[in-house]
Amino acid sequence: MSDFQVLCIGNAIVDIVARVEEDFLAEHDCVKGSMMLVEAETSARIYDAMPPAVERSGGSAGNTAAGIASLGGKAAYMGKVHDDQLGAVFSHDIRAVGVHYQTPRATEGAPTATSMILVTPDAQRTMSTYLGACGELALADIDEDIVARADVTYIEGYMWDRDSQKEAVLKAMDVAHEHGKLVSLTLSDSFCVDRFRAEFVDLVEGRVDILFANEAEIKSLYQVETFDEAIERLRPHVKLAAITRSEKGSVVLSQDESVTVPAHPTSLVDTTGAGDLYAAGFLHGYTSGKSLEDCARLGSLAASEVISHLGARPEVNLKKLAADELGL
Repeated sequence: MSDFQVLCIGNAIVDIVARVEEDFLAEHDCVKGSMMLVEAETSARIYDAMPPAVERSGGSAGNTAAGIASLGGKAAYMGKVHDDQLGAVFSHDIRAVGVHYQTPRATEGAPTATSMILVTPDAQRTMSTYLGACGELALADIDEDIVARADVTYIEGYMWDRDSQKEAVLKAMDVAHEHGKLVSLTLSDSFCVDRFRAEFVDLVEGRVDILFANEAEIKSLYQVETFDEAIERLRPHVKLAAITRSEKGSVVLSQDESVTVPAHPTSLVDTTGAGDLYAAGFLHGYTSGKSLEDCARLGSLAASEVISHLGARPEVNLKKLAADELGL
C-alpha cells in the first residue's frame, strides 16, 4: 500500500472571496466565469475596490488535497508560496486539515499568490489571479520520493501557464509512471484549454490515466458544439475520464463502461471549488477500490457541499457526510 492515495500539484494560492454585482465585473474588465491571470497592480486595484471579503487558502489542487483529507484519505501536496504572512497562512491551513506539505518556501522573488474570486448573484465565480510565488515552482521542488509513494499524481491544467511549472509537472508525470503509478489531469478552465489545446490533447491521448473536465472544457478541447460530439472524440483515447455537467450530474468513461450519475441535491451559493471537490471525492473513492458509480457519487457529494457556501474548501467533515448520505 502506498503512503499517499493522491499527490496534488498546483498553484498555492490564498483566495480572497467576495460577493459582487454584475456591473463590478464590467467595471474591472473581468470575463464572467473565467480565471484571468493579472499583474500585481491589477490585483491590488481589484482588491481595493472589492466589498468585504473572506480570505482562505485555496488553489485548485490544494482544494482537492483538502477534500481528500476531509474524506479520511491520505493526501500530499506540492505548491510554492513565499516566506511571507500569506505563505505562512497557506502552509498552516493545508497542514492543519491533514495534508502532507513540505515544499520549501521561496525567500526571494514574488510574494505568495492571491486570487480575487468575485461571486455574482447567480453563484458564478470570476477569478483574477496573481500567480506570484506559485508560478516559480520548478524542477527542484518536485520531491521524487513523494511522487513514488502516491497511488495517483493529480495535476491542475493551470500549471501550463509558466514554463518552469510545466517542466516540473511533466517530470512528476514521468516519475509516477516509472514507479507504476497513475497520472491524473484536470483541464481546469475552458479558457486554459484555449491557451494550451494542442498540448492538452497530446497529454489526454498519451500521458494521462485519469482525466477530469467539465462540459465546457471538454467541448473546448475538441472544438465541438455538443457534449455528445466531445464524448465521441474522447472515447477512443480515454483510459478513465470523469466529466461534470453541473445540475446534469457527471459522466464517467472507461475503456469498458460508461456511467452517468446525477448531481447531489444542494442549495447553490458559490460554484468555486466544485470541480476540485468532485475530483477529491472521485479520487478518494477510486484509490479506495470503490466502483466507478460510487466514485462519481462521492465526487458529486463533495462538490454539493462546497457549492453550498462561500469558499472552495469543505466546511463539514466529508467522511461523516459520505457515511450519513451515501453509506460510503
